Amino acid sequence: MEYRELLRAELTVELFRYFDRYQKVQRCWRKEAGNWVLKDIAFTEQWDAADYAYLVKCLQNTLETVGSVTGAFDESGKLVGFASVEPRRFGSRKQYCELSSLHVSCECRGRGIGSRLLACASTAGYRLGAEKLYISAHSSEETQAFYHAKGCVEAEEYEPALHAAEPCDCQLELVLCGDQSDV
Repeated sequence: MEYRELLRAELTVELFRYFDRYQKVQRCWRKEAGNWVLKDIAFTEQWDAADYAYLVKCLQNTLETVGSVTGAFDESGKLVGFASVEPRRFGSRKQYCELSSLHVSCECRGRGIGSRLLACASTAGYRLGAEKLYISAHSSEETQAFYHAKGCVEAEEYEPALHAAEPCDCQLELVLCGDQSDV
């Protein structure tokens, strides 16, 4: 597996030709009366051509604003995962920068690719001067299990715009402690 920073010129819809965002969700976390509750909420997540076109524009913008986009490529050179970190710092002490995406293609999950991408994103956030990554993460049981296993906890401060944009997401943070690229 090769992990590397992507260049803006590489960020085309064609790069995602074989990427499969499919996820069958059975249960999601919801915050009710101040407590997290696992609820039976079933749906299938599947990106279409318009979703990938929008994703490419977002990732291009991340690089144009001097953020970071890391790709994971299999032995054949196919993109199987990616993570992006936005350069904007926020929070009461400007302690956060946002992990705006972390996705692994369906057929490649469970192989440690997401863990390595999170480590790359953590290094990028640290280099941007942040103390913590802010993660507005999908509330599915599996996604939350992944982030919590990596040390993420509920964010001390919610970023209002991110929370408003995805009110069902779980607002998380991960403390950064230097270069994580060898994790």
